[in-house]
Amino acid sequence: MPTTYLVTHSSEVQRSTGQYKIRPIKEKVRELLGRPHPQRIPAGMFVEQWIGISVDEFHRAKDADVAYMKNRFPLIERGLSRADCLRMLRSHGFGNTPKSACLGCPYHGNAQWRVLRDSSPDEWRDVVEFDAAIRTGNAPTTAEGKPLLGQAFLHRSRRPLDQAPIDHVTAHEWSARQSDVFNAVADTELELGEPEGCSPWSCRSGVPTQADLNLTA
Repeated sequence: MPTTYLVTHSSEVQRSTGQYKIRPIKEKVRELLGRPHPQRIPAGMFVEQWIGISVDEFHRAKDADVAYMKNRFPLIERGLSRADCLRMLRSHGFGNTPKSACLGCPYHGNAQWRVLRDSSPDEWRDVVEFDAAIRTGNAPTTAEGKPLLGQAFLHRSRRPLDQAPIDHVTAHEWSARQSDVFNAVADTELELGEPEGCSPWSCRSGVPTQADLNLTA
């Protein structure tokens, strides 16, 4: 039987974060500065970037890896936690503000998958297609002659997303699962997803999002 695993390997998450998040941001910053790649950006010219990392995740607050971007963290500067932010949102009528995340993020919990399926059918269809497309690896890797040794899935059950038990998990299904998703912490994450926040600069995977990405140009 082929090996199955979640798409949570650091190299895969790092590649997607760099390609789909960080690189486009840097390209836009260069555009705002009027210095598209490969033009050199003069010393002292930069964009100040505000990043919404709260005090709960202060360890993720890092300096930018290029001189033309200066990072600031206004939530940390004001001493605001995630709970403080939620209270502030509720006080302004935004009590149901969901987490930000990529559509095909493997760190989604069942609750997030259900919301996507029930409220955004077009996006649900896209992510189901994406889940099927990654089953045997990603294009850059397979193009280099390095096929995936096994099968990859977005859902923790290691089933196709449109067949995954995102509505209800019976006792029999629990007992049939692999032991690595069978404990109180895993049960909570299965339903709610990873507790950490998500942004281009603080991916839920916890892997570095700036270092070693060769995106300094």
